[in-house]
Amino acid sequence: MTYKEIRKNSEVLAYLKKGNDNLGTMGFTDHSEAHCAVVAERAAQILLKFGYPDHDVEIVKIAGFMHDMGNAINRHRHAEYGALLADHILAKTDLPLEDRVTIVSAIGNHDESTGGAVDAVSAALIIADKTDVRRNRVREKEMSAFDIHDRVNYAVTAAKLKINPEKKIVTLNLQIDESICSMLEYFEIFLERMLMCRRAAEMLGARFKLTANGSKIV
Repeated sequence: MTYKEIRKNSEVLAYLKKGNDNLGTMGFTDHSEAHCAVVAERAAQILLKFGYPDHDVEIVKIAGFMHDMGNAINRHRHAEYGALLADHILAKTDLPLEDRVTIVSAIGNHDESTGGAVDAVSAALIIADKTDVRRNRVREKEMSAFDIHDRVNYAVTAAKLKINPEKKIVTLNLQIDESICSMLEYFEIFLERMLMCRRAAEMLGARFKLTANGSKIV
């Protein structure tokens, strides 16, 4: 089982679509196949930059693409539900048991309310997921209907994740339009996630930094 095969797997795609549809009905930002692909590729780049083997890179891409399937069952504890769904799907493939367990563990630990980094794969998944902040994650609606999550994402006019393997630093650089969302609102939503990224970076032997509008925050 490879990342390319998982991206075409009908069960995975069905769960991701239903989960994203459910969250759309509840007013959440985009958690679609597109978000999961961004997370998969970003997590892979993190491990590549820090010198992890191709095998781990492939594993984290699979975990990244599958990580939000649990939203099809319920947003609450979606990480744990997603882990169980991933185990069910991957058990029917030729993926080695050890790799399946690593993927399931990473998915089950990616949410800040119940999880945390437990190994390099989960750490890269967490950083990739929590740093996917961008304007086009906001669903099409009138700005007057935006909630705080919409405003926070829509206010981000530019976001770039930089990996410096020599200095062992992971940096998220944001440009935030404060006429849409104040810094206080941004950190009301994202502070816990950024702290989770800091702990995940430490699992990789690195430091996590956050800058917003040119100023160092974390």
